Amino acid sequence: MFSVTYLVAEEHIQRALKEGKFENLEGMGKPLPKDEAENLPPELRMAYRVLRNSGYVPAEIAEEKEIMRGIDLLSHMKDESERYRQMQKLNVMILKMNERRGRPVQLDDSSEYYRLIVEKVRVAEERFGNNENNG
Repeated sequence: MFSVTYLVAEEHIQRALKEGKFENLEGMGKPLPKDEAENLPPELRMAYRVLRNSGYVPAEIAEEKEIMRGIDLLSHMKDESERYRQMQKLNVMILKMNERRGRPVQLDDSSEYYRLIVEKVRVAEERFGNNENNG
C-alpha cells in the first residue's frame, strides 16, 4: 500500500528522531514565517516560488526599480544639462508606466524626484515668468 519512497523517508525520519536530530533546531517553538504566496491560488504557489528563487522580477517591479535608480542618479548629478536629460527620461518612464497601469504613480512631496520637479518649475518661472500672472 505504501510506496518505497514513503517507507524510506519514514525510516530516515524515525532514525533521526531516535538520534535526537530534531532537538534544539533553530527556530524551534517559534511560528513559521508568513508565506508571501498565501494570496495566490495553491496551484500557482510553486511556480511563483520557482520564479522568485531563480531571480525573476515582474516587469512592473523592474520598472519601479529603474525609476528609483533614475531618481537616485538625478539627485547626485551636478551638470544641469545632464539633470535635465535625466528628468526627461524619468518623465517618459513614468508616463509609460502610468499608461500600462491605468493609474498614475503617486509621488509624495517628501520624495527627491518631487522636490527636483518643484525646483525646476520654480527656476522656469523665474526665468520665463509665471504664465498665470502674465495671462
